[in-house]
Amino acid sequence: QVQVVQPERGSAQAGGSLNLTCTASGHTDPLKCMGWFQQLPGKEREPVALISSYNGATYYADSVEGRFTVSQDNTKKVVYLQMNSLNPEDTAMYFCAAEGPLGCTLCTGNVCEPGLSRAGDFPVWGQGTQVSVSS
Repeated sequence: QVQVVQPERGSAQAGGSLNLTCTASGHTDPLKCMGWFQQLPGKEREPVALISSYNGATYYADSVEGRFTVSQDNTKKVVYLQMNSLNPEDTAMYFCAAEGPLGCTLCTGNVCEPGLSRAGDFPVWGQGTQVSVSS
């Protein structure tokens, strides 16, 4: 059974940086998608940064493109989220997700293409990291 562990919380000032680490244990599939989702109060969990363990391709939400970087170690069991140029609007719970679709695909009807997979496509979740960014 695959499990992932991530830090409970992180904080930074506006303009600062944070680095989140998520570590998977158990028999992980080295071809699957891993990454990070953001959940704001009262909102659904949305993908912000995903990485395909298959080919290293990365996908970002528009809100974090150019500021956040997702990466993985050589074992494909550790995924990082480097968060730069943080602003108070980044304050949220961030969830690590693993064992997602091969290549990080997004399917609409019968059409599937590489992209930001939905939360429902991931069977394994961390407990969440509360990120707080102060102004």
